[in-house]
Amino acid sequence: MRIVFMGTPEFAVASLDILIKNNYNVVGVVTVPDKPAGRGQQLQQSAIKKYAIENGLTVLQPEKLKDEHFVNQLKELKADIQFVVAFRMLPEVVWSMPPLGTYNLHGSLLPKYRGAAPINWAVINGEKESGVTTFKLKHEIDTGNMLFQEKVEISDTTTAGDLHDKLMVVGAQLILKTLQQIESGHYELKPQNDVEAIHAPKIFKETCLIKWNESAEKINNLIRGLSPYPAAFTTFIDKNNQPISIKIFKGETEIVNHSLPIGTVESDGKTFLKVACSNGYISIKELQMAGKKRMNCDEFLRGFKVYPEFCFV
Repeated sequence: MRIVFMGTPEFAVASLDILIKNNYNVVGVVTVPDKPAGRGQQLQQSAIKKYAIENGLTVLQPEKLKDEHFVNQLKELKADIQFVVAFRMLPEVVWSMPPLGTYNLHGSLLPKYRGAAPINWAVINGEKESGVTTFKLKHEIDTGNMLFQEKVEISDTTTAGDLHDKLMVVGAQLILKTLQQIESGHYELKPQNDVEAIHAPKIFKETCLIKWNESAEKINNLIRGLSPYPAAFTTFIDKNNQPISIKIFKGETEIVNHSLPIGTVESDGKTFLKVACSNGYISIKELQMAGKKRMNCDEFLRGFKVYPEFCFV
C-alpha cells in the first residue's frame, strides 16, 4: 500500500514514525514551507520535514495546496491512501485523490471539539476525559465518518501540554490500528452526531486574559488549558503607573470565603503569591514576567518586592 503522510508539528512525528517503524511504504510527506524564525530570521524546517529527511523520505512543501504543480506532484506519487495529522485544511482535489480516501487523526473525541484547538479547549472547559479520533475526510472540517476513538483521562492537574503529549502517543497507535483495519477490510465508518458537536476555535490573545472575577476552578482550568503555550496572562500596574504583563503557567485553587477586592494579591514575600477571585484564591506556582524567564513562585519573589498596592487587573 502506497501512503502519503501530511503533517507539520512534533505531534505528527509520532504517527509518521510508527508507520516507518512498521515498514509501511510512505511514498511522500507533505508539510509546510520552511519559515524564518528567531532573532536571525533563519529558515526553520517543520518537525515533520526534519524527520522525513532523516529517514530518506520524499518531501513536498507547497505554498498553496491547490497549486497545479503540487497537485501533479501528488498524483505522480500514486498514493492508495493519505493520512493527515496536525496539518492544514485540504481542498477536495487533494483529499479525494487516493482510491482508499484520506484519513485524519484529530485530538479529541469527535464530535466534541471540532476545530483548531481541541486539546486546549477540552482542558479549559474542565473536561474529565479527552482522546483521539480517526475519521475519513469530507467537505466540512472535522465532520467526516469516524473509524476509531481512544480515550484519555484528564486529571485536575493535567495541562494542555500534558494532554498533548499523551494524545501524541495514543494517536500514533490509533493511526497504526486504523491503517491495519483498512488493509484487512474489516472496519466500519460511523457518522458523527452533529447534535453533540462542540467547537474548538483558534486561541486568540483575548482568550488568554485571566478574569479574576470568575471562580477559582474556572481560572485554574484556563491556566491549565493554555499551559505551556500560549499561556494565560494577567497584568498589574507598576510603581511608574505602567502596565506589566505576567504569564501564569501553573496555579492551585483555594476555595474560601473572603472580603478582599477581586485581583488583590496576598504574599509573604518569600514563598507564596495568591490572588483573590470570586470564591477564593489562585495560588501561583509558576509564572513569567514580561522580559524575564519562566520561574517558580519563590524564585520570582526573590527578585520582586511585593508592595502594598500590588494587585492584578
